[in-house]
Amino acid sequence: MARMRLLTAKKSKTVMEPAARPEKRPARDAGPGARGWTGRGGGMAALVPSVTEYRGTTVQVCGLWPFSSGASSPMIGVPLGRHEETQATVCCDPISWFQRARLISNPSAFILGKPGLGKSTLVRRMFLGLSAQGVNALVLGDLKGEHVKAVQALGGQVIKLGRGVGYLNILDPGQAVEVAQRLEEAGHHEAATRVRADAHGRRLNMVVSLITISRNNPPTDQEQTILDRALRVLDDRFDGVPVLKDLLDVIVSAPDELRQVALDRGDINVYLKETRALEATLLGLTGGGKLGEIFSRQTTNPMSRDRAVVFDVSTIDETETDLQAAVLLACWSYGFGTVNVANALADAGLEPRRNYFVVLDELWRALRSGKGMVDRVDALTRLNRSVGVGQIMISHTMSDLLALPAEEDRMKARGFVERSGMVICGGLPASEMPLLTQAIPLSRQEQQKLISWQDPPAWDSRGADVEPPGRGKFLIKVGGRPGIPVQIGLTSIERAEGLNDTNTRWHEPAAPLLDPAAAELPATGDAL
Repeated sequence: MARMRLLTAKKSKTVMEPAARPEKRPARDAGPGARGWTGRGGGMAALVPSVTEYRGTTVQVCGLWPFSSGASSPMIGVPLGRHEETQATVCCDPISWFQRARLISNPSAFILGKPGLGKSTLVRRMFLGLSAQGVNALVLGDLKGEHVKAVQALGGQVIKLGRGVGYLNILDPGQAVEVAQRLEEAGHHEAATRVRADAHGRRLNMVVSLITISRNNPPTDQEQTILDRALRVLDDRFDGVPVLKDLLDVIVSAPDELRQVALDRGDINVYLKETRALEATLLGLTGGGKLGEIFSRQTTNPMSRDRAVVFDVSTIDETETDLQAAVLLACWSYGFGTVNVANALADAGLEPRRNYFVVLDELWRALRSGKGMVDRVDALTRLNRSVGVGQIMISHTMSDLLALPAEEDRMKARGFVERSGMVICGGLPASEMPLLTQAIPLSRQEQQKLISWQDPPAWDSRGADVEPPGRGKFLIKVGGRPGIPVQIGLTSIERAEGLNDTNTRWHEPAAPLLDPAAAELPATGDAL
């Protein structure tokens, strides 16, 4: 019995063996992995070397299939330099990104960065590239003379303004009178009326701006009404181009038109009381005063509309902040008036269409010049798309824009950055990050990058020409998209011509205070 049970158990075991056997797995496909053949003798590489990359257009490399890939940065616009991480070419300018690439909603940009990190170089690269596309650069107020060489290289016009250097008559309608006559002769009467009205409004706003800077407060509503009527009387009665002295004479003469808007009720003493402060301010603008006589004479060099133009105001001292702000506003008003005239002629078919790239440098100086200046700059910044100009505004930090006494002015100043089609940031201190992130979104990595770019060079430079780590590096931000870090690259022509050298006054070494031959050690025994 025992033997039979053992055989039965063996038999049962034999029967169960086929069911317990695992199924056979299918053979894996033969082929190498990402690093080569695995296994002994397969030759799998522990390190894959990077392949040399070449860059070209789709026409040049269209046959290199499938070893081609698209660029990670925009390729429409003026070439600025290399992407800091991918080394790809970065092309960018407000006009191309608005008109051709459709990447921004309005052709404007705002540049922020500490001094000496290349903001002016970036602006020059943009308008030099745009000039090749037929866009005229208008540098409306160059406080340091940084863009004069570049505009001269383009065959443009240099207008110098300053004490004893050049004059800008703010009552000069410019080319508006001549253009209005051409439009009327061609049958465009409505366009001619608009040109005259724009010239009148521009002159009135400029007079009000100068009074605001001179007083540090805007004129009253009644004073503005008197000025408006005085300008109309001046246009009707004066033969030629008037100046501020002629406007003052009209107010002093007390014509009936002005007495009516002054509400003197037939009492000349009431009129004199209402216009006394206005006459005193205009008297200071016609000669002497803190604004000098720059605006009291005829314009020495009228502006052209068919070429690049720069207003060189570098002769004005840095300490004359009110005069600098007044000159900047006058240049901006004069420049935009010329743009409006050119657009009117183009709309009538009398001249070809011209686009302009307007550079508004040192924005903070104009904003701090007096109450009401923010509103006047705000009106300029809202018209760039409708008047057909690209616009770029430059300042140092957000603190410069927000250091205004009134809260409503600070909100409007921050709106300059928020409304810009793109914001380009250079090196900025860490204290600026909370203010900047309120206007544009910045990731933590982007904030750290901007902070690192504002560091000074190494201490042990030993007199060599060592640049700061953030010179020429900028972060291009458009809305909530990730920023594009770019390193500006200069061409050989830009370096040879010195177009980006803003330290020319530091080239020659200073003469030693003592003659080296006389500065010898005294002889032995002499008193030290």
